[in-house]
Amino acid sequence: IPPLPLPQKYYPPDFDPAKIPKLKLPKDRQYVVRLMAPFNMRCKTCGEYIYKGKKFNARKETVQNEVYLGLPIFRFYIKCTRCLAEITFKTDPENTDYTMEHGATRNFQAEKLLEEEEKRMQKEREEEELNNPMKVLENRTKDSKLEMEVLENLQELKELNQRQAHVDFEAMLKQYKEQEEEQRRREQE
Repeated sequence: IPPLPLPQKYYPPDFDPAKIPKLKLPKDRQYVVRLMAPFNMRCKTCGEYIYKGKKFNARKETVQNEVYLGLPIFRFYIKCTRCLAEITFKTDPENTDYTMEHGATRNFQAEKLLEEEEKRMQKEREEEELNNPMKVLENRTKDSKLEMEVLENLQELKELNQRQAHVDFEAMLKQYKEQEEEQRRREQE
């Protein structure tokens, strides 16, 4: 089988690529993209729940004058599936997440709030330890005491499980059969 011929392009001898006009596109141009909802949200106008992963044809634009470490921030416009109200959200590269702008409220943020609270508590503790060396000692003793309590509780649970695990059902059935046979012999006598 002979190889397929490569597509040939003819460039006339007077061709000048500089003469081809450039498209003058605005910087804040909007593109239509297909995306999935990045989080669960609820429309503010009609109360419709939009679950994470629902697909939308969205308009995407680059947010002007907002950059994080050289990364552009994008804004997305979607429409509610029930009332067609506009919902907008932006990318948040600082937290590797998205931020809700308007049109809806974000649902189920309990886990995120808990993580933020833990980080804040850890930061406070570190700051406190930097200023006060006695606090470092106190925190260390508290941690070791807590660890000991956890180990004790774990040991108690293990002992409880071992007590319950030593039930020998075969021996119980054998004993029950022996008692039954003994009772039959008595009845026969």
